[in-house]
Amino acid sequence: MKRDSLPDRFRPISSGSLSEELLNLPPLGMDGEALALDVRRYFGHFLGRDKYCRSSHYPYQALAMAVRDRLMERWKRTRYAYEEAGAKHTYYLSLEFLIGRTLNNALLNLGFDGAAAAALQRLGLHLEELIDTEHDAGLGNGGLGRLAACFLDSCATLQLPVVGYGIRYEYGMFRQRIEHGEQVEEPDHWLRDGNPWELERPEHTRRIQYGGRTEHYRNAHGVMCVRWIDSHDVLAVPYDLPIPGYRNGTVNLLRLWRAAATDEFDLGEFNAGAYTESVAAKNAAENITMVLYPNDASENGKELRLRQQYFLASASLQDILTRWELHHGLDFRDFADKHCFQLNDTHPSCAVPELMRLLIDEYGQGWDAAWRMVTRTMAYTNHTLLPEALEKWPVRLFGQLLPRLLEIIYEINARFLDEVARRWPGDGARLARMSLIEEGPEPQVRMAYLAIVGSFSVNGVAALHSQLLQQGLFRDFHELWPAKFNNKTNGVTQRRWLAAANPALAELIAETIGDAWITALDELRRLAPSADDAGFRQRWREVKQANKRRLAALVKRDCGVDFDTAALFDVQVKRIHEYKRQLLNVLHVVHLYARIIDGDTRDWMPRCVLIGGKAAPGYFMAKRIIALVCKVAETVNADRDAGALLKVAFLPDYRVSAMEIVAPGTDLSEQISTAGKEASGTGNMKFMMNGAVTIGTLDGANIEIREEVGDENFFLFGLTAAEVDRTRQAYDPNGIIAGNRDFARVMALLESARFNASGLFDPVIHAIRSPHDPWLVAADFAAFVAAQERAAAAYRDVERWTRMSILNTACSGRFSTDRTMREYNDDIWKLKPISP
Repeated sequence: MKRDSLPDRFRPISSGSLSEELLNLPPLGMDGEALALDVRRYFGHFLGRDKYCRSSHYPYQALAMAVRDRLMERWKRTRYAYEEAGAKHTYYLSLEFLIGRTLNNALLNLGFDGAAAAALQRLGLHLEELIDTEHDAGLGNGGLGRLAACFLDSCATLQLPVVGYGIRYEYGMFRQRIEHGEQVEEPDHWLRDGNPWELERPEHTRRIQYGGRTEHYRNAHGVMCVRWIDSHDVLAVPYDLPIPGYRNGTVNLLRLWRAAATDEFDLGEFNAGAYTESVAAKNAAENITMVLYPNDASENGKELRLRQQYFLASASLQDILTRWELHHGLDFRDFADKHCFQLNDTHPSCAVPELMRLLIDEYGQGWDAAWRMVTRTMAYTNHTLLPEALEKWPVRLFGQLLPRLLEIIYEINARFLDEVARRWPGDGARLARMSLIEEGPEPQVRMAYLAIVGSFSVNGVAALHSQLLQQGLFRDFHELWPAKFNNKTNGVTQRRWLAAANPALAELIAETIGDAWITALDELRRLAPSADDAGFRQRWREVKQANKRRLAALVKRDCGVDFDTAALFDVQVKRIHEYKRQLLNVLHVVHLYARIIDGDTRDWMPRCVLIGGKAAPGYFMAKRIIALVCKVAETVNADRDAGALLKVAFLPDYRVSAMEIVAPGTDLSEQISTAGKEASGTGNMKFMMNGAVTIGTLDGANIEIREEVGDENFFLFGLTAAEVDRTRQAYDPNGIIAGNRDFARVMALLESARFNASGLFDPVIHAIRSPHDPWLVAADFAAFVAAQERAAAAYRDVERWTRMSILNTACSGRFSTDRTMREYNDDIWKLKPISP
């Protein structure tokens, strides 16, 4: 049984316990005067700045550290309360945490925002300026990572003992620049100025193994055992980020792991002049956490991504087991009663075989006992309906990198297939479909199947998504274990996405119905009667106009395009992907432009269209779609006839802090994915919460949004998921185009020299016209145009639109992550809320 000893500098102190004098500090003041004193102290002493400092970075750092001090004292009290209660914990394992900025959210949740603003003003500083100084912690690609961040906020607010585990990427999601209409990726070195919110915890460093081989032997008791030897090891160093609940004294923890070499460099090689070789191991180790989600189009990219996934799983599970051993020794009888591991998508699926490995090889548990613990503690959330997004790893690569885990996976699979064969004797096709190993020229490990087999709970993230999982992707598993499957519709935290992002609207709501909605979003229902109050509608419009001015300023700064705030702000911001159908949105813009060219502008509603999002670096078609948006924007904005009738912009480098401006300023929210393809969506909820009206298909959480707000306050269009399946069987997009005069006009324009002189967009045009287009863009065009005409007519009626906007906010209570977390806890985690 292997145990890594800590470096000497972390050995226990001789007395065995710290004195009360060292531990008992007077509580930090929560008034402006106390905060101002701490900011001055950090600025002048710790950071060493003086009157010649002209950078806002150092005042921001000083403020962040002063606020972090207050978070840390609450985190200690929270931790002690959990320990004294013997609390069961949930550990949320996610390769993504799209945190964004921390300062504004921390001040809000501490109830310190007003005092901080006043204190800084006395020091000649402006809080808004310091908030804008902070870099986004872009540790995620999109909705999945932002959801994880919202979950942690809600868990702390609900006082649930939940710890997040992720990776501290040196470079986050790439910074997107648009150059000559093309996406250009630049490194997002978000840590270049340090991160004042984190606390390095080197005393909790863990050792991670890669490569090597396994050795089977009998121990002193004659029991067959396995050890993993000759491996190339890497250290996982933890950094802790405090996650505050809303004004309740609770601060939970997000622990992020950084990779480090076991030895800094080979001194012998260095002295011999082989400088590059001497630091090769160090560089290779640190590469594991250097960049968020490397492009896995190449073999090297696949290997690095698998390294990251195992790094997260192993470091986190070792951390948890070490803590258990400290308090309970090798007695694991109550382990499953005190732990739950929530796997955020397939990325942390290595946790299933890794927990088996640790329990069997390191802690001496038998297979059956270990498997009972695994299958009572693991829970899996699926976030996709796209079969290609269900991760699979080549057996060859898996065996080279993680030989012991591959042995365990084969054993899990053998036992699992025995169970399937007993249930369905002689059904070889079913065995092949359900096997954790996909046979073929290059056998693959099916990571989603591994997560299902090893978990006691499998959930989707919207009602339709969960239904389609059970009827489609995971049908065989649902037939075997129907009780495992459940739905947990996603949400967003109203603290960040309404209270912090839209303070003027939050103030108007609080003045009207009180502020209980900040922790009980269903309270917004009480706002509905105000939709019939003309005076309230006027104030609502004034807030919206102020938010639109803020958004217009962002568009002018980042895109160079003037948006008129009297126009309809029509917005689609999300990851660029064909199934999300930014292309359908562009076709509608070209349709509007065609009408302007043809002089068909009767009853015209001026419109400003904003599209934003990042394309994966290796996703060719997504990049072509971005280029098309930029070309359409360039053409339309340069045309004097379009003038104030139509403006188009592509917002570069879409990120959390941008969305905090975009969502409050949006009138019409585009949620137009092909039905049956979007698992849930969370941008749709942020827009709704801020009073935008949705135009969308019956897909993901759109269905539940429409149920809440009513069909009259939602612009529905398009095929249903069942109709999509039927349409694919005899899909003729060219016939659809030829049979629709407007569509034919759009395609003629798109194919003309006006847009496609160099043939740059031939692949996009081919995709629209292809009978094999899986996203059925052409099939929904006419319905989309009709829905957009209904939206324009509604916006022309100012009072009607304002009423719709108010009711969207009033009906958004179901889409708080507070509700989502309660459902996870009631049905899966079974945690008890604990107050510090």
